[in-house]
Amino acid sequence: MTRFSLAAALAASLTAALSVPALAGEQFVDGTGFAVSGYDVVAYFSLDQAPVGHSQPAPVPGKADITAEYNGATFAFSTEANRDAFLADPAHYVPQYDGHCAYGVSKGGKVPGNPNLWRIVDDKLYLNITPVVVGFWEEDIPANLDLAEGNWVSIEPAPASTNPIPKFTSPAPLN
Repeated sequence: MTRFSLAAALAASLTAALSVPALAGEQFVDGTGFAVSGYDVVAYFSLDQAPVGHSQPAPVPGKADITAEYNGATFAFSTEANRDAFLADPAHYVPQYDGHCAYGVSKGGKVPGNPNLWRIVDDKLYLNITPVVVGFWEEDIPANLDLAEGNWVSIEPAPASTNPIPKFTSPAPLN
């Protein structure tokens, strides 16, 4: 191998290594001990989304015996097929901002995301904290996402929120 081809191979390896996404910051986990309060993150992508301004369908509870670990947290799934889909591409299914409220991130902070207050935008799952906050977020989703993306770079390394989700108790995961 020539010095040129060795240098090219090393450069290609470094480029590939640097383009692999790093794991996100600490996942929000509530009192259930599960990410997304024990709801099946894959199932969100098969639910019929309500129009902006309307409540979303209820999320699908996961099962305590069908789980996978990702980013330091345990995710529960309603079926083994959903768990397998998650394991094939977990970054696709996990909620953005490590399960924290999308509008909260747009305002520069980490607060819990409520799994009942969800929306999929551009094939990504977003959670918000309260119905009132959902209204603010939905007033201008693209602008709020731009703000959130800009803020996330600096707040991602901060520890996950330890606050409870207001007026929320999760029945998930199921046993």
